[in-house]
Amino acid sequence: MKTASDPRLEQIRDWLRSLPASLELALDTLRPASSDASFRRYFRLDAGPGTVIVMDAPPEHEDCRPFLHVGGLLRDAGLNVPAVLAQDLARGLLLLSDLGEQTYYQRIQAGLPDAELQTLYREALAALVRLQQARTTGLAAFDAARLAEELKVFPEWYVGRHHGVALDDKTAAALERVFALLSGSGAGQPLVLVHRDYHSPNLMVCDGGRYGPNPGVIDFQDALAGPITYDLASLVTDARTTWEEPQQLDWAIRYWEMARAAGLPVDSDFAEFHRAYEWMSLQRNLRILGVFARLNHRDGKAHYLAHMPRVNGYVRQVARRYGVFAPLLRLLDRLDQVEVKREYTF
Repeated sequence: MKTASDPRLEQIRDWLRSLPASLELALDTLRPASSDASFRRYFRLDAGPGTVIVMDAPPEHEDCRPFLHVGGLLRDAGLNVPAVLAQDLARGLLLLSDLGEQTYYQRIQAGLPDAELQTLYREALAALVRLQQARTTGLAAFDAARLAEELKVFPEWYVGRHHGVALDDKTAAALERVFALLSGSGAGQPLVLVHRDYHSPNLMVCDGGRYGPNPGVIDFQDALAGPITYDLASLVTDARTTWEEPQQLDWAIRYWEMARAAGLPVDSDFAEFHRAYEWMSLQRNLRILGVFARLNHRDGKAHYLAHMPRVNGYVRQVARRYGVFAPLLRLLDRLDQVEVKREYTF
């Protein structure tokens, strides 16, 4: 692997050379594994009969300590998360056990029978119930103020920068009222550990054996103590995989039944629970539209644009169902230059 234009790679190699020989690391097999929307990236290399993962988190941009802390909370709750084999926090480097080479997203994109898909997602729902029973020690609160703050990227980056639309005072005020409703609804829910990106790119297909049970859970370092419906909303309105509403509902019902059986504090009325997680999905997906616009326009990551129509569809699915979100729907119609269509609302 070339290192001329990537000085971090030589630091990684130096660190790996310093690790115990008992790890059986084959440095010449170091290769990219994945990257994400932050400065973190991941490499894979052979180690004895298997493989391991290097997390590269430049300390001037990233902090490995939340990953270590949350990983411990999840492991204690029975989740399949990477084991930490070695660490150098000063250099922002972790050596982790490998949970396999294929995420749920990659398996879905490759094509799989519906029976296999349903098995994978029922396992993900069961893991989510375990995750929500984890301790939240040391986690910040995902409260109304934080939920509201997250939504600011929508008018700034999606409306203003991406669509070039300046909001008039009346529309801006209506949007603020919508945001207050969504933030208040989320903040009023019971608090559990929230992964915040519990969806197909962060769930590994492990298939048992040396990788452990499905799913392997990764990218959990941003976890907070937050609304109980948040991670379900992430899973069933996945920004990278389109799930039609009947499928969303099927998984939501299965989760709700599992959560009640486990004693989690979900609403005993499924209709109320359904509304709560839909409103949570609306908050999340409005934020995602803003974040994807920012990743494109500020960071030059244009591939996120391909997911915007899907996320927009999820936003519209909820906005058109509840009359209180009519101002948001009118704004979306204006941005997308579509005619207003009448829908039944609750």
